[in-house]
Amino acid sequence: MSAVITDADIAAREREVWELLGEVPDPEIPVLSIVDLGIVRHVRQGSDGRLSVGLTPTYSGCPATEVIRGSVRAALDAHGHAAAAIEEVLSPPWTSDWLTPAGRRKLAAFGIAPPEASVSNPKHLWGATVVTCPRCASRATERVSEFGSTPCKAHYRCSACREPFDYFKCL
Repeated sequence: MSAVITDADIAAREREVWELLGEVPDPEIPVLSIVDLGIVRHVRQGSDGRLSVGLTPTYSGCPATEVIRGSVRAALDAHGHAAAAIEEVLSPPWTSDWLTPAGRRKLAAFGIAPPEASVSNPKHLWGATVVTCPRCASRATERVSEFGSTPCKAHYRCSACREPFDYFKCL
């Protein structure tokens, strides 16, 4: 006789996987998990019992995408979910709006300024961006380079504390 799987069982399994994925670090910014980054789009158990995890890359061609996929596969395999499917979810495209509040705090504590504005309005993507220094909270900052240590970050300098820092771009 096979056991009946209830909705509560499915919800508990999905929560367990979300928590597991919350421990998978972003390879470029390891203080963030992939859940903090907002790239885990779904964790679902289908009617056939198969688990599915949907991931959205931060941008097309991101060099970390395959590393993240491999880390997710390894985490799922190590915790008894070897049959889980990993799906690439391209629509809607990832936006920095999907960073969690905890992720934004972790970025700032790590010395990377989180995105300043929502990108739900495309006007925010052009023009001067006032960026708050993650070290001293001054708004007297200047962009040094549009590209920082990775393509998704810009390099800034604070005029108050004179420290350089990366800014996670609004994407």
